[in-house]
Amino acid sequence: MDQQPTLRTLLGRVDLHLRLVGSEAALPAGSLELPLRWVHNSDLTDPTPFLAEDLALLTTGTQFADDDPAGTRAYVQRLVDRGVVGLGFGTEVHRSGIPADLATACAQTGLPLFEVPYGTPFIAVARAHSEAIAAQAYARRTWALETQRALSVAALRPHGLESTLTELSRRLGCRVGMYDASGQLVHEHPSGGASPVVAAAAADLLARGGSANRVVQDGDAAHTLLTVGRAGHLRGVVAIASGTLDPETRAVVTSVIAMAGLSLEQSEQLARSRRRLHSQLLASLLADDPTLARRVLGAVPPAPVVVAVAAGPRQGAVVEWWERQHGDAAPAVFLAESEDGLVMCLSVADAGVLDEVAARTGVRIGVSAPEEYSGFSRAHAQALTALRRAGEAVTRYADSAESSVLAAFATDEARLIAESLLAPLRQHDAQEGAELERSLRVWLEHDTRLEPAAAALGVHRHTLRTRIAQAASILGADLGSFPARAELWAALRTAGD
Repeated sequence: MDQQPTLRTLLGRVDLHLRLVGSEAALPAGSLELPLRWVHNSDLTDPTPFLAEDLALLTTGTQFADDDPAGTRAYVQRLVDRGVVGLGFGTEVHRSGIPADLATACAQTGLPLFEVPYGTPFIAVARAHSEAIAAQAYARRTWALETQRALSVAALRPHGLESTLTELSRRLGCRVGMYDASGQLVHEHPSGGASPVVAAAAADLLARGGSANRVVQDGDAAHTLLTVGRAGHLRGVVAIASGTLDPETRAVVTSVIAMAGLSLEQSEQLARSRRRLHSQLLASLLADDPTLARRVLGAVPPAPVVVAVAAGPRQGAVVEWWERQHGDAAPAVFLAESEDGLVMCLSVADAGVLDEVAARTGVRIGVSAPEEYSGFSRAHAQALTALRRAGEAVTRYADSAESSVLAAFATDEARLIAESLLAPLRQHDAQEGAELERSLRVWLEHDTRLEPAAAALGVHRHTLRTRIAQAASILGADLGSFPARAELWAALRTAGD
């Protein structure tokens, strides 16, 4: 982008024949790079009431008294305090050359001093700077128009929003990032420059819910954050690694924010329509018939497939995660919302990606065993069962230790019966401080073998034999028979601790 005219720009005009007095190295760093707003001329002893900041002052020196270094230093100091960025002295008008006191005072205060030769009128200097300002303004408007065209073309590409943000980053020459409504970084260019400070500020703006923009400081770097979407219904935040945006840049960025809001709103409308369609197709799949889904979608994940169900308030984050997967390597998936949760169907070969989904979104997922589409309803039931028993982020039906007949029979009524059966034993243990229930459990876990069970309990085998006989008496059961032992084991498993 073209920079605003500076004092160096003015001194570089060869047709003006301006000359910097002294060495640039002796000036404070960047003195000649400060933006130069205007050029003014005055021979007043104190012109500061009539001056603005960031201008160059031209004078012929009629206000300086001879042999008054203190007055000259005070004059220069007033200019520095007012924010004047340079002083031009017109030579051979009232004075021959530049007064030594003035050169010394400027050197001591770090104010750039330059000579305006007799043949260069002050009006020519002011006109030259005015032309530079006009040229810079024209260049900025031209840049803005060219950038708008480039952004419009980028918006027509596949994944138009991401392409538009990438093009904006290239045109601005700085990093641009996009955070979605959940505060997750979904796009950045160049990649790898995400800032936790910026992410936290974006999350805060989204939590507040109002349309806003904010400049966030992260160390020495400033970032401008702008919300996308209307107040109360924000779609995300765009972060630009620049703390200052001139009017042309701000106009370009504003148009991108508007385009992003429109794109996300349209995407949401399409997503709602797609969700309704997929919910209807799910009913067809649950009838173990994929014909309709194939006709409507063109293709479904190749069999054998697994069916997964995700539940919880973060289901929307799961959908957004899947929608961000692009390219030929992205897993093929069928998504549908239902009363039971978000249903996902994908090929067995891609099933491992569910662990990443759970890790990134924080949802619990139940996963079925592999099935053909003819067994889709059975797989769906397995996924729901695994979800109800989920002890981890992803629980697979085939791997669940509780995927057993006993677990399937563990209803509230069965637990009530089991607790009633064990009640006399538990009451005895509580009153006597005994461990008959634990002894029975360990004995049954060791296939009713006394030696290993007694070793596990840390007691003698005769002690264990006595405990078992006492427990059988309390329960009124013949634990020498297999049916009685099976019933007792089922009660212990169903009642729990």
